[in-house]
Amino acid sequence: MLSTPLANIADLRERARRRLPRMVFEYLDGGAEDEVTLRANRAAFEAIRLRPRLLKDTAQRQQSVELLGETWRSPMAVAPVGLAGVFWPRADVLVAKAAAEAGVPYILSTASSATLEDVAREAGGNLWFQLYVISRALADGLVDRALAAGYRTLVLTIDVPVSGYRERDLRNGFSQPFRITPRTALDVARHPAWALQMLRHGAPQLANLASVDATDADSQAALLKRQMDASYDWTALARLRERWPHRLLVKGVLHPDDARDAFALGVDGVILSNHGGRQLDGAVSALDVLPEVVAVAQGRPVLIDGGVRRGVDIVKARALGADAVLVGRAVQYGVAAAGQAGAARALAMLREEVDRVMALSGLADIADVNSALIAP
Repeated sequence: MLSTPLANIADLRERARRRLPRMVFEYLDGGAEDEVTLRANRAAFEAIRLRPRLLKDTAQRQQSVELLGETWRSPMAVAPVGLAGVFWPRADVLVAKAAAEAGVPYILSTASSATLEDVAREAGGNLWFQLYVISRALADGLVDRALAAGYRTLVLTIDVPVSGYRERDLRNGFSQPFRITPRTALDVARHPAWALQMLRHGAPQLANLASVDATDADSQAALLKRQMDASYDWTALARLRERWPHRLLVKGVLHPDDARDAFALGVDGVILSNHGGRQLDGAVSALDVLPEVVAVAQGRPVLIDGGVRRGVDIVKARALGADAVLVGRAVQYGVAAAGQAGAARALAMLREEVDRVMALSGLADIADVNSALIAP
């Protein structure tokens, strides 16, 4: 699957672009509206410069971290991505297996193409469950299922009171159920390998909703369109904190006051995120607000996502105070390019790059990465 040399995540992206129909690739690759925030996520990382210290003993390097009571082999986790089965059959299970082998957490989306029970049974590893609230009753059912299936970390996504306006998906007719038009039929015909896989395995569904308690197509369509419960508020979060007995993180925070309020309710960590540039176009990047939130957190876990494409991005985030990053598109490019082997390669690339950046910066332990590495 990966006989051709691949140097970086951009190579995996290009392999995925060639393999996937346009409507599918743009679902993976695109953002909201003018995609200002999508581009800003990368620009924020690229603007940071490092000041290495040399003549240090870096012969032995380690990048494992202790976080949320667990050991991660690298300071990264795989971000939740909805409907990943459209990139590769059983992508959720395959990426979860790759993450388990890499020794990092995998966060399964509510909008996954495999049920949370199937992923837990087949993949193992450090599995987290990401919760969307379409309705309170449906959310309660998903929380109960996650608990019964053995998930011990719950991630509530809070930045979707309505869906971002994803114009690429609108133009391409990317919806649930898929609408076949002459244009999409031609697009699919030009990508026979992908089409044959889909024919063999069947069109992906939002599997967590195709169950005994949520069989209607309206619920699946609402989830794909991110038609969430816009009334969900801090009182509802407090109720969830009482209901969930294990680790709870809140994803979508971009303001230090929201982080402060979340910690006051007893959440175990926050994830700074603008949803990969797919919600509010013009929003700040997670990296922009990271130092402010770290100050509010006072030692409690702060993770970020959005725009991570290189190991040096992970090191930069750590230097600015993040405990870890989530990687979403980077790993999905890998699975879209070559299944589990591609996802594993993406994670290995990032780990190798972190190791190389540490060596070139005079750092033997990821714990030694701090603000002194950042050029003023």
